[in-house]
Amino acid sequence: MRHKTVVATAVLLLVASAAAPVSAASGNANGHAYAGSNVTFDAQDSAMANYTVDGHTVVQRLGVQSTSKASSSGSLDVGANANVDLGTLTDVDFASISVGARTETGARVTTESGATVTANDDDHGVLVVDSGGKSQVVVANVSADASASASGENRVTVTSGDGTETTFVAVGNASVDVNENGDVASQVGANGKLVARTYPQGKTKADEHAEEYVASGLAVGEAYATAGANASGDAATSTVTYANDTTIEAAQTGESTVNVTVDRTAHQGKVVVTTVSKDAVGSLDDVSVTVDGEAAVEASSYADLESAVGSDHAAYVVKQQTEGQATVFVAFNHFSTHTASISGANADQTTSSTSETSSSSSSSTSDGSTSSGSSPGFGLVAGAGALLAFAAFARRD
Repeated sequence: MRHKTVVATAVLLLVASAAAPVSAASGNANGHAYAGSNVTFDAQDSAMANYTVDGHTVVQRLGVQSTSKASSSGSLDVGANANVDLGTLTDVDFASISVGARTETGARVTTESGATVTANDDDHGVLVVDSGGKSQVVVANVSADASASASGENRVTVTSGDGTETTFVAVGNASVDVNENGDVASQVGANGKLVARTYPQGKTKADEHAEEYVASGLAVGEAYATAGANASGDAATSTVTYANDTTIEAAQTGESTVNVTVDRTAHQGKVVVTTVSKDAVGSLDDVSVTVDGEAAVEASSYADLESAVGSDHAAYVVKQQTEGQATVFVAFNHFSTHTASISGANADQTTSSTSETSSSSSSSTSDGSTSSGSSPGFGLVAGAGALLAFAAFARRD
């Protein structure tokens, strides 16, 4: 009888431990709706609140509502072609929200109006508002000590009181401006997105080019492989997607190579912006890129990088952001599915094969949402094996 009790207890302990994730962002840490390594935010009935990146609060409150409902309530000034006067977009009865899946790489918020807002827990705390197939209006209230300024028709830069910059970028069928209250106002159409990138360490020329590529649609997404190790000991990876019908996956393979796989239904070539740390690729002194196992051309300028799109070869540009981190722009000359392998000077060439996969990876889809591929079923398999061994031991006893 004693053996049965011991084995039953072991079953409960092992199943419980196998079901629990190795590492996951908490939805209750310090009362936050989401608390990741870089990003935290709170949830109100109809808004995300206190969106913080690396300790810097960049948005006090962000709400979304369908253009049709906001217009019918009389709170919008709608002109020709159903375009909203963003300058007067201030007082809107926003749609209720629900915080969905929370992972190591971010969290997804859905609105009653059909939009999704994805918070990506990467170095820039990238925030993506996807319209969900119908026109939406968005207002992001900034802090009292912050200032917002428009840069053309598709970008607004918010500078916080501590100097931290966040740029809101309108992608595709979308527009963004500063309203009469000094906050960020946007209309996001059926095939549009609103993207926010934050720069806790300051904005560089490479960041400005990344913004331009996102705004123009040349960049279909981003991938991050940074110093913070995950539960498996690999570099932490995450991805963000800005284009429809596009999926991006990133994984560290070996000690000095990061694979970024991009799958697109459209044939036209595009650019993926990749941020890698020294720990992820071994060295930043001589970074190289292969696409599907063939060496890509290192472009001498951004113009040369852009010219590779639609050509007969892939290309890349490396820009070192900090002492331990670099941005690698990879231009894929065409699609459907390709894998770029980014390696440092000390990379072991035997680990750079695109056929190898890491035990930890991340992926993102066209609505900007991310998922972590850290093999959640492995713990259950290992737990079952341990249970069998324990039961055998108990019977011997």
